[in-house]
Amino acid sequence: MFIKWIAALIIAINANTRAGEIAAGAACGFLLALLPAGNLLWITLFLIFFFTKINLGAEFLFIALLKLPVFLIAGLMHGIGYFALTQPVLQGIFTDLYNIPLIPYTRFNNTVVMGGLITGIVLWLPFFFLLRLLVLLYRKNLRDKIAGSRLAVRFRRLPLVVSIARAAQKISGIYAG
Repeated sequence: MFIKWIAALIIAINANTRAGEIAAGAACGFLLALLPAGNLLWITLFLIFFFTKINLGAEFLFIALLKLPVFLIAGLMHGIGYFALTQPVLQGIFTDLYNIPLIPYTRFNNTVVMGGLITGIVLWLPFFFLLRLLVLLYRKNLRDKIAGSRLAVRFRRLPLVVSIARAAQKISGIYAG
């Protein structure tokens, strides 16, 4: 499955897929990676992102790649969430939210969930624009040079790369049909 995500992302980066779709997928994956899974907030955001026009390969790949590093900064997420949840001006809003059916299942009152949500919202746009720029720069300056190099030709003959290429062909066949 991981190989299919990589293949989908490689196809998208090298094809005429809009750079914004790739960047949005990666930024949404970044936001989901910042949130602890297993709560209604994560599931709701995942479903919203799943049914929007973003690159799902980029989303899934970024979730997978960033989940472990984000776990290592859970203390920072806790601090940000604790700060937000203990603001006296917001206590009434949080109390009202907690009394709405199903909202407590989002675990918004968990410091790590709130910290991840705040961090993800604040960093989503900068992350999106950075990745969009990187995709455009790659396409303009590096794609053709890398594809024609001897190293790339040898690399494409490796068994793992052959497997990724086969997965990419299957994926591109799905998208074409």
